[in-house]
Amino acid sequence: MQPLNIIDLFCGAGGLSYGFGKNNFFNILAANEILSDAANAYFLNHPTARVYVGDIKDLEIPFMLKDLQTDKKNIDIVIGGPPCQAYSTVGKRLMDDPRATLFHEYFRIIKNLEPKFFIFENVKGLLSMQNGKLINTIIDLFKSLNYRVDFKVLNVADYGVPQIRERVIITGSKFNKRFQYPKPTHSSDNSTKYLTVENALSDLAFIKSNESSNRYAKSPQNEYQKMMREERDELLTEHSSPKNNKKLVKIMELLPDGGTPSDIPEQYRPTSGFKNTYCRLWWQRPCTTITRNLGTPSSSRCIHPVAPRPLTTREGARIQSFPDSYQFYGSKSSKNLQIGEAVPPLLSISLADAVKKHFEENKNQWISINRKKDKKLYHKLGLKKLSSNQLDLEFEG
Repeated sequence: MQPLNIIDLFCGAGGLSYGFGKNNFFNILAANEILSDAANAYFLNHPTARVYVGDIKDLEIPFMLKDLQTDKKNIDIVIGGPPCQAYSTVGKRLMDDPRATLFHEYFRIIKNLEPKFFIFENVKGLLSMQNGKLINTIIDLFKSLNYRVDFKVLNVADYGVPQIRERVIITGSKFNKRFQYPKPTHSSDNSTKYLTVENALSDLAFIKSNESSNRYAKSPQNEYQKMMREERDELLTEHSSPKNNKKLVKIMELLPDGGTPSDIPEQYRPTSGFKNTYCRLWWQRPCTTITRNLGTPSSSRCIHPVAPRPLTTREGARIQSFPDSYQFYGSKSSKNLQIGEAVPPLLSISLADAVKKHFEENKNQWISINRKKDKKLYHKLGLKKLSSNQLDLEFEG
């Protein structure tokens, strides 16, 4: 049986694609991303996928199918998560409101491609927007396309990620059997405990402010660290800390494990900030939700549990379950954005396994497809293979 073809929309650096790309049951055919650094990172890690860099509204289905040398019956699955902030206050007429442009585009592509299955990933807050009306509107719209639609909140810590991070996963299936979400592998109260920040980071050097290290401090201390280092040699990348001022360094030195500014002497407390800013993480608990500001103490709880500094880019990637061999692209702030907005790869592995099972259980309903033998597809629309230093790409007219 040939692999099932997937298109990833709003793909970012490729966290949601990761599990599908590692599973021979699937083939990542194409992806779309508006931010060039994230798209370049995606291509570095998924070099056989065609990555269309630009605004999704400019991605025309006939052009894409022609460029991929295929037709829509060969597109089995669409995955992706359009940002919801732009339409958080949209009324009932979702499809008529210009603030919902990104949802419009996701819906347009699903409507035109008619994949057998789709995954729509978003923040947990989607459930409470408009007092719960928005999620019902979205589900009704997908149902209007004759999909069996389900949704569930998944906590990535339940799937072996050392972080508390909840996401809404909406699925749509053309099959009769209901999609079964992956079963948790970890919990806070059974024999397979949630992984902690210590589990994730204890083999990395406890560098201080304005320091860096390209070597591991220790051999892998647990199975998670072995997995993170599986395809990596002894050279470590992205493990450097910013140069913080003396006052901030003093604040970070004084903070206890999991501490906040209220735990330090008053004369050292910052004069501004929110409840979760200038806060230290817990060493023996899962990390709080990683964001694009993982290296900015004034923006979120991101101070290392042991060292007097914020998390490094590599530590943020570890906490999101990106293996050490995964490549990001651009400036440090751009890389942190790619990490902070990603679906953790370990969650995507569990989702891919569940989607595979869903198709296998419905195999008698598969549509017979006579597919052409695919060539390897490369990033640029001109069908030229790119080297790693030629990754500036955009839509061609």
